[in-house]
Amino acid sequence: MGKRIVEQTIKRMKAPEENSRIEFDSEIPGFGVRITAAGVISFILDYRTVHGRRHRRYTIGGHPELTVTAARIEASELRAKIRKGGDPMEDRNKMRSDPTMNDLVTDYKESESFQRLRPHTRRDYERMLKKIISKLGSLRLNAIGKRDIERLHASFKATPYQANRILALLSKMFNYALEAKRIAENPARGVKKFSEEKREKWLSVEQIQRFREALDKYKDQSAANCLRLLLLTGSRAGEALRAEWQEFDLTRGVWTKPTHHTKQKKTEHVPLSAPAIELLQSMRPRNAVGPLFRGTQAKGKDGKRTGGEKRVSLKRPWLQACKAAGLVETYSVKGKRGKLLTRYKPTVRLHDLRHSYASHLISNGVGLQVVGKLLGHVQASTTMRYAHVQDEAQRAATNQLAKIIAFESRKTA
Repeated sequence: MGKRIVEQTIKRMKAPEENSRIEFDSEIPGFGVRITAAGVISFILDYRTVHGRRHRRYTIGGHPELTVTAARIEASELRAKIRKGGDPMEDRNKMRSDPTMNDLVTDYKESESFQRLRPHTRRDYERMLKKIISKLGSLRLNAIGKRDIERLHASFKATPYQANRILALLSKMFNYALEAKRIAENPARGVKKFSEEKREKWLSVEQIQRFREALDKYKDQSAANCLRLLLLTGSRAGEALRAEWQEFDLTRGVWTKPTHHTKQKKTEHVPLSAPAIELLQSMRPRNAVGPLFRGTQAKGKDGKRTGGEKRVSLKRPWLQACKAAGLVETYSVKGKRGKLLTRYKPTVRLHDLRHSYASHLISNGVGLQVVGKLLGHVQASTTMRYAHVQDEAQRAATNQLAKIIAFESRKTA
């Protein structure tokens, strides 16, 4: 019969020349401490299952990470579970076979719903999966609870919009796992979103003029033309970047956006203004097929760059144009050698060109319904965000009448 295992017991133990040596405790049946030939010490529990009567040897944990006192408490708790029919070894094996968050990320990225996402949305999701959701990567799906999701969501409190997008993606992923019967419930459900301030910012006439001048001086005129088209049509950046020449009928002055290019997955026939037609005509190549805006490939043997596939981003051109137009704010970051470097951040978003297009039309008397049609809005409520701009235009109009009446009154007097 062994003795009660204490810290001194472990200090006296010597590693065997081969295999391992175990000393069992005199109080807790099956509880012991094992030392291997390499000197590795760990606590174990020998037991037999209640129903299967199978002999098991369960490793509780290593020493000194786990103290004798903590190991004894855990061994007692495990014995209590075994008496009730539990099997700690089977539970551990089952947990190890359960999918992790990393497994779900891999499966979700291969799913049909993920592949159907618009390119820029897919890129945003991939960024969040890699840089943020990977923090949960090693956790078992069934071990992730609502509190884990709340903690991750709260860590982005300073950026409510991003926090809510992370939460929405997690909810989609857990619903996917729920449908596959990998989890019993969605832990992201019921987590309260942060309130978001709706940004309805647009460029003034003076800012637009500065922006146009910046585009005229920009070295990459293909990118500049894409930004000009956004300003003249109010289109989404993705629609312009994916546009192809066969979508444009410059004789009729119509841009037919195919279903796979629009957010609403509906074909849109957008009338083009005279400046937009003039812009497209100036860009039009002899063989007007394929992408409207191509990226640039590496230099060839002749030292010239050739047109590549469709341009996928306007991030750099947008930053440079905003910088030249004075639409940026500065901040400092530390360089590799500790030197402070100045960086620039646009004070307006690329999507604000779309807001500018709508706001200036409405402020000049164009109705909300017409503007909604031009923007491709399916629901009138989406266009109603510009109602206050319409109110200002109407107020200006009625003030004109007030001036006329006042003038006539003075004339009559």
